[in-house]
Amino acid sequence: MIASARFLVPTFLLSLAASAFAAVPAAKPVSADLVVYGGTASGVMTAYSAARQGLHVILLEPTHHLGGMVTGGLSATDYAYFPIIGGYTREFYKEAASTYGKGDLDHPTDFLSEPKVGEAIFNRWLKEAKVDVRLGERLREHGGVEMNGKQVAALVTEDGQRWEGKVFADCSYEGDAMAEAHVSYVVGREGEEVYNENLAGVRPETPKHQFLWKISAFDDAHKLLPYVDPGPLAKGGSGDKKVQAYNFRLILTNDPTNRMPWTKPAGYDAKQFALLTRYVQSYKEHTGKDPVLATVTNPVCFDHAKCDFNNNGPFSTDFIGKSWAYPDGTYAEREAIWKAHVKYTQDFFYFLATDPSVPQSLRDDTNKWGRAKDEFTDTDGWPRQLYIREGRRMTGVYVMHQADLQTDRTKPDSIAMGSYNSDSHNIQRVSMPDGSVFNEGDVQVAVQPYEISFRAILPKPEQVTNLLVPVCLSASHVAYSSVRMEPQYMMIGQAAGVTAALAIQGNIPVQQVAVDKLQNILRKDGTILHLDQQAHRARSRMHPQP
Repeated sequence: MIASARFLVPTFLLSLAASAFAAVPAAKPVSADLVVYGGTASGVMTAYSAARQGLHVILLEPTHHLGGMVTGGLSATDYAYFPIIGGYTREFYKEAASTYGKGDLDHPTDFLSEPKVGEAIFNRWLKEAKVDVRLGERLREHGGVEMNGKQVAALVTEDGQRWEGKVFADCSYEGDAMAEAHVSYVVGREGEEVYNENLAGVRPETPKHQFLWKISAFDDAHKLLPYVDPGPLAKGGSGDKKVQAYNFRLILTNDPTNRMPWTKPAGYDAKQFALLTRYVQSYKEHTGKDPVLATVTNPVCFDHAKCDFNNNGPFSTDFIGKSWAYPDGTYAEREAIWKAHVKYTQDFFYFLATDPSVPQSLRDDTNKWGRAKDEFTDTDGWPRQLYIREGRRMTGVYVMHQADLQTDRTKPDSIAMGSYNSDSHNIQRVSMPDGSVFNEGDVQVAVQPYEISFRAILPKPEQVTNLLVPVCLSASHVAYSSVRMEPQYMMIGQAAGVTAALAIQGNIPVQQVAVDKLQNILRKDGTILHLDQQAHRARSRMHPQP
């Protein structure tokens, strides 16, 4: 039997026992200069950077692993124009590449590595920097942040422990510390008019990852097929509270000695994939090609016969429409959503591997692949981290928006650079008036390298003055679709760590940290801050000096 869904859900999502701690006497508070909540790759970089600046740092992580998506299945790094990746982030990828005999990061494939390699690097870096890492520490669901006026005084975890600090950083994908501190934020898509963005809101034209020929949204009894919403589609450009699809990034191998077979999940029901059946059965008629696993997934391969399998096409690993309630959900509601994604993923691959309705070419190819025995060994080869592509987004001192990616790409207070295209996955799958099925929300628009404003990680000073938010940062849905990439989170985390040090040294609010001092330290440590700087690096690599 396949591992049941509970083995893929982190322990912190299964232990909804905050009330059980109510009668336990409060432990003695633990204090630090900087308290980081969330051991994502950004959280690791924030903690590491601050420790390198001489701070005593505590890093709280609800699960029992560090690195978030970087060590949770996203091995196909979203690098785009990789010369802009600098600082400790570049050193991380350089060290990972050296594991495979590579070192200069001159080729895109140099940024690909196994999850276990990245996790080992993160663990060692934090140990060497003497960061106090506390795993299995989740914020108390209500009352998890204690405030003293406009300052966070302490975080309180579910065991009743108080974690006091001078500065705090919320580096989680969920932004729970930010929300508990009453920082303003949004969930969903702005309308076009909010920031004058022509990519905002509902997208009536969604050409990518789309059904390219008409497929009915209904069965023979005119009942809506599973995973199709009835609609109607809202007006183009209008805002809503919906978020892009989440998925799991599986690390699969075709090495028979390291490959686990697909086995039947508990409660499996093939009928849920009626729409997928119609798609794959009609695929050859419309394309002239036999479908294979790459038809319905996107494998990016790297060393040791492994590939990172991502979403691809109109019906794939993205669980479209099932993420909307996650950002503001209770812990119990998020656990249910997480489990539903687990089951969908397990069922999806078992269906492709075994169902007689699936074309033989696709079944055969799926069975050449399986979970790697040497990855995610405590969760039966299934990834530990759900890919939360977008959740809460802070409304901070400055809100990055579409123009910052396209026409207003320079920032005097730049702390890092981005270059990945505007990339929002589909948000909903709806029945159209003609009875066909339509995926809506995917945005893929190329951008040139742009600079990321320091103000985007700062809450408004009238709300909180000692909190930094590098992941759920201040950006519109459109801007966030590019800024949300893990290398950017990591570089922004490095800037957050330095900011914490400067704020503590000057005994000032984080909003008053001098940008020039921050930038000077970042440059010294290799961060690429400006367009002219990255252009010089690119030229230097093409024409190295003797």
